Amino acid sequence: MSQKGCLTMWPWVLNLFLYFPEDKREYIPAVISMTVFLLIAVFTMRLIIVISRRQEKEAERLEQELYGNKDESGPRSDV
Repeated sequence: MSQKGCLTMWPWVLNLFLYFPEDKREYIPAVISMTVFLLIAVFTMRLIIVISRRQEKEAERLEQELYGNKDESGPRSDV
């Protein structure tokens, strides 16, 4: 396809995906749904961070418990 043919087809391709309504009230449902999904995404991310921190503290506690018991019970070698 030639360069000129490609340029004349470009607006037609964009019209398949872009829609700009004359009545701007049609944006209201889209903004509401985007806000709901954004809030759910933020809540989910915060939940993942909280759970991750909790698991990190639990892993550190278990690590200290394992290594702490090994250091206290086993003989020490300075080699």
